[in-house]
Amino acid sequence: MEFDFYKMYLEEMGNIPELGSEEEAVLLEGMARGERAARERLVEGSLGRALALAREYENRELPMSDLVQEANTALMLAAVEYDGSREWAELLEYRVRESIELALAEQKQEKELEENMAARVNVLQTVSKVMAEELGREATVEELAAKMKMSEEEVRDLMKMALDALNAEYGGTV
Repeated sequence: MEFDFYKMYLEEMGNIPELGSEEEAVLLEGMARGERAARERLVEGSLGRALALAREYENRELPMSDLVQEANTALMLAAVEYDGSREWAELLEYRVRESIELALAEQKQEKELEENMAARVNVLQTVSKVMAEELGREATVEELAAKMKMSEEEVRDLMKMALDALNAEYGGTV
């Protein structure tokens, strides 16, 4: 699906004429006068630049479709923000890079959180197994919380995550 979206997007991009420097200057003047059509054409004509910037981040944690989405959103926001105090190309590049780098940082943070939670679930499973062998029965949530130096609520949350993961893995049949 990802590749199909990207391929379709590239085909659509082929139908959009890029901006020449003269047309860009006219559009920027029109934007300064508040012309909506000028802003729309500037955004449309700058899609190729946004795509080129997004491609620089290819194969770095996010699928290309997400990178394109971030770049295009940043492009539209840059067009709204543009006030002539910076060069258009400079503002566009700054906003696109900022948006993509923020998305990459968020993705990295989410991945680290998932890995941390998976490690905690694994520790809970190991502690639970050891305690079951020691006690000759399943440990209670209270006992697990005391052993792991966690609150009972944290242990319940980890147990729920483990169960949710199993349900997802086996199609909800656990």
